[in-house]
Parts: sequence; C-alpha cells; structure tokens
Amino acid sequence: MAKGRGGRGPSRLDKRREAEAAEARGKGEEREDEAAVEEEEAESDDGDEDGEGKKKKAAKKKAPKKPAGPKKPSKRTRTAKEVRRRAVWVVFDNSNKPVGTFPYNKKHDAEVAMAKKVEEKKGTFFLNLIKEEMQE
Repeated sequence: MAKGRGGRGPSRLDKRREAEAAEARGKGEEREDEAAVEEEEAESDDGDEDGEGKKKKAAKKKAPKKPAGPKKPSKRTRTAKEVRRRAVWVVFDNSNKPVGTFPYNKKHDAEVAMAKKVEEKKGTFFLNLIKEEMQE
C-alpha cells in the first residue's frame, strides 16, 4: 500500500481511498438492514391476516449516526492593519537618547553630525538605522 514512500507508511491518498471504501461498505450494510426490516414487517403482516397471534413488532436496528452536516466556518479574525514605515538614521548618545534624526538617503550628513558631537562633548555617540512609523 505504501508504494514509493520509502517505508514511511501510507500516503494521504491511500488513507483517503481506505476511508471511501469503508464508507461505501457502511452504506451497503445499511441497505441490507433496511431490506431485512421490510421483510420482517411483511412476515408479521401475513400472520395477522390469518387472525392468529398478536402483531409482532419488528426490531429495528439503529442506523449509524451520520455527521451533523457541513462544518460551520470558524470566526474570521481581522488582520492587523499594516503600518507604513520609513528608515531613518538616528544619532544616539551614550545613554541611548536620540540626539539627531536624518532621512535614510542622508547617511553622510548623520555621520558628520555624529563627528561634531564627539568633538564638542567628548562623549560616546553612535549611529543606528531605525524604522519609524510614517505620519499620515
């Protein structure tokens, strides 16, 4: 049954075929049960015509439960609204406070500003690329 699967067991298609075959067998048995019940009813009716005996009730076999129908769709969740972002260069001081912000295409200006801050305050400054939300 697991042809071409390298010993990994039956494929999804194989399992589907098995399920359909089992379902078809179940329907066939159901029809046979109905035919047997009808025959028993017919036999019990014949006995009443003669006037002998009490009317026998045919023992009905319970049919297997059928699925409750199509599955209801699950609740749809709203997708998060996509926020537009833009990349900017930010000069930070040693305590991670932003000192200056520059557009992405002005990296050279950001580096010059960072060099000036280092000369003026003799502290540590660094440049970082940040994506911030665009204002609409």
